[in-house]
Amino acid sequence: MTLTTKLLGASAAVALSAGAAMADPALIFDLGGKFDKSFNEAAYNGALRWAEETGGSFNEVELQSEAQREQALRRFAESGANPIVMAGFAFGTALGEVAADYPDTKFAIIDMVVDAPNVRSVVFNEHEGSYLVGMLAAMASESDTVGFIGGMDIPLIRKFGCGYAQGVQAVNADATVIANMTGTTPAAWNDPVKGSELTLAQISQGADVVYAAAGGTGVGVLQTAADNGILSIGVDSNQNYMHPGQVLTSMLKRVDNAVYDAFMAGEDLETGFNVMGVGNGGVGYALDEFNAELITAEMQAAVDEAAAAIAAGELSVHDYTSDESCPAISF
Repeated sequence: MTLTTKLLGASAAVALSAGAAMADPALIFDLGGKFDKSFNEAAYNGALRWAEETGGSFNEVELQSEAQREQALRRFAESGANPIVMAGFAFGTALGEVAADYPDTKFAIIDMVVDAPNVRSVVFNEHEGSYLVGMLAAMASESDTVGFIGGMDIPLIRKFGCGYAQGVQAVNADATVIANMTGTTPAAWNDPVKGSELTLAQISQGADVVYAAAGGTGVGVLQTAADNGILSIGVDSNQNYMHPGQVLTSMLKRVDNAVYDAFMAGEDLETGFNVMGVGNGGVGYALDEFNAELITAEMQAAVDEAAAAIAAGELSVHDYTSDESCPAISF
């Protein structure tokens, strides 16, 4: 059972029911909505799995504006919620202001590093998982042209695109990778119409596989790809089911595991820096009944071999955020 809360305005308080356990954990979603079928929904699924397995309750809130980030953190901390998990890099500044004021509260932030003794910073090697789906895109493409559509143009999303392009070119050095970003503001995470427009533009340039790393915007990418008879690649959550037989695969970013682990640890959450990559199941690719006919045994073997090499440290995928360069793709 979950205790659902919602902020309705910049000055509204997070309303918690009188019966809520003081030490219940809390989850704050990023802009774009809990059911974005991608990043936020992956976080929710992790919390839900914890609740179903333990019978516990958790607090949650969907933000309506940037201004509510610090307010939500403080309200949950003052209510006794512990730990408090934030889904998204954009909570970094607010958490940096809040964490020291609540030293007995444990916080976990996903996709950002906040250096505080009571904070767990969880980051992912998205470039590694993107490399794997890039390999699959190159092997599935008949036009030797594939696409990448990112959400908000930030280094984190370029990290996805860079890893993807490296995977594509590892299979086919002559392949073309077209890249577009949806926008430069948080609205870019929830604009399926723009995602559709960018997909159509990439199709007109010859792309027959398009990878979306754009939150809710990706819904428009996957829909338009299916409508036009090309393949798409989902992100964060397993999105293969959305268009069976037309989503080549999904780059799994196990945000659900990050939330589940934090909730399971509770007040004993281990703080510090935590990295989730191919080697520890943090990222990967999705293979299920919805895309099994699209992935041949040869494709699977090649990608699994690359994953094993990455995990063993024998194959290094360049991380865009290390020096903000990536010769394999032009953003």
